[in-house]
Amino acid sequence: MKKDKLKPMLFSVMRGYNKERLAKDIVAGIIVAIIALPLSIALALASGVGPEEGIYTAIIAGFLISFLGGSRVQIAGPTAAFATIVAGIVAKNGADGLMLATIMAGIILVVMGFLRLGNLIKFIPYTVTTGFTAGIAVTIVIGQIKDFCGITYLEGLKPVETMEKLEAIFKSASTFNYQALIVGAVCLAILFIWPKISKKIPGSLIAVIVGILMVKCFGMNVNTIGDLYTIRSGFPSMKVPSFDMGMIVTLLPDSFTIAILAGIESLLSCVVADGMINSHHRSNMELVAQGVGNIGSAMFGGIPATGAIARTAANVNNGGRTPVAGIVHSLTLVLVLLVLMPYAEWIPMPTIAAILFSVAYNMCQWRVFVHLCKTAPKSDILVLVVSFVLTVVFDLVIAIEVGLVMACVMFMKRMSDESEIKGWQYYDADNDPDGQELKEISSHIRVYEINGPMFFGDADIIAEITTKEFTRCLVIRMRGVPALDVTALNALEKMWEGCQKKGITVIFSHVNEQPMKMMEKAGFTEKVGVENFCANITTALERAEKL
Repeated sequence: MKKDKLKPMLFSVMRGYNKERLAKDIVAGIIVAIIALPLSIALALASGVGPEEGIYTAIIAGFLISFLGGSRVQIAGPTAAFATIVAGIVAKNGADGLMLATIMAGIILVVMGFLRLGNLIKFIPYTVTTGFTAGIAVTIVIGQIKDFCGITYLEGLKPVETMEKLEAIFKSASTFNYQALIVGAVCLAILFIWPKISKKIPGSLIAVIVGILMVKCFGMNVNTIGDLYTIRSGFPSMKVPSFDMGMIVTLLPDSFTIAILAGIESLLSCVVADGMINSHHRSNMELVAQGVGNIGSAMFGGIPATGAIARTAANVNNGGRTPVAGIVHSLTLVLVLLVLMPYAEWIPMPTIAAILFSVAYNMCQWRVFVHLCKTAPKSDILVLVVSFVLTVVFDLVIAIEVGLVMACVMFMKRMSDESEIKGWQYYDADNDPDGQELKEISSHIRVYEINGPMFFGDADIIAEITTKEFTRCLVIRMRGVPALDVTALNALEKMWEGCQKKGITVIFSHVNEQPMKMMEKAGFTEKVGVENFCANITTALERAEKL
């Protein structure tokens, strides 16, 4: 395997760069900036800071991560994953606490990158990431009910935790404002309907315009950003946080959580982007860039940042193919900050809440959550549900810690259950078809043999399965795989989907009892076709030759 370079992707892709490529990157960068503008403001408000802090983050972190990053097309900025934890830090430790925690997280990410720990992110199980992602989505929704319904907390109520906010909403229900609900509902409807009308103009921008017009034209009694926050349009000055050893110790768990979240989400975004442009990112360089980006964001008044999957996908879909597009996105937001930022005070708070409801819906992966609950082993379901509940009821730090410990314990138990001592078996070519050592096969057939248990720690070996342009059949030999978990099955499904798009038939040979049960329960055997599961390599190759 090729060694992951600690070299920014920008420096590698500029060879052969031309005017045509520059024009496409500029267009993509401007479009992504338009998408990022309302999202950055909304996510900053959800994080308990002012609207301009979200723009600072998208500008500073977005520029640094594009300039130094290990991906061709990554777009970075504030994301929903950080909203709850950032709001908690701000409420408990103020702006200096948030700045210090973000800088510490950035240092952790830089160290991880230089120690080449990029691949260790894969040891976060799929069930844990799915559980806390769904939990974060629920906490965002609960946190925005107040503004969506125009509720004003009763005097003395200053909730910080999610459950406290829910309780405060019920106690303050008498302050409900139906006009705010109307504005919020209209904007929410636009967010879900507009993508079916046009994908060129982001629905969030249309929702903001409609929300402003409703409040201004009809004189509706609805809070706007300007009613609650003071808007600053100038570029921020650099700051250094005041701190002591006690604050460092206090904020260390939150810093590790921010670093882990930034690492997971950025590398996941890189993997998605790689699939879209047929590229390969540099995971360790990406971690270094994420660290530098977060340090820069904090020192200029921003909040934690990471790679944003939706904005990265928008960049690719609009023609962006190099980090130049991400740099243009940041520079465009600088112009917005200096010229248009004062008009942000017109945006109604229910519109912001509607945008965040949409973000929460898109990130919650409820279909994946339900699918896992129906098909995954009981141990994986337990980890999934516990991670979800702890995120909502307590916080992300506890959810990740407990989820990881549970996943490790469950994995060790599963491996222990599968381990057994057997007498040696000799493969005789006359009696056992799998005993054939050498077989002649067509050049249109590729054969891979997987050995050992497939679990969340090594599911990425599936990515090493490659095909040629002339490949028509892919045979996966699994006689040496005693066990399979939901993360590995998810990787197999993605591999199969990729082959489907290329018109390649996948045939499985000698799938053992536990992996077969897992595949059948998840409906994977039906997708692939029962006829493409063969008892041994000989019958698998015979079927491949026929096809």
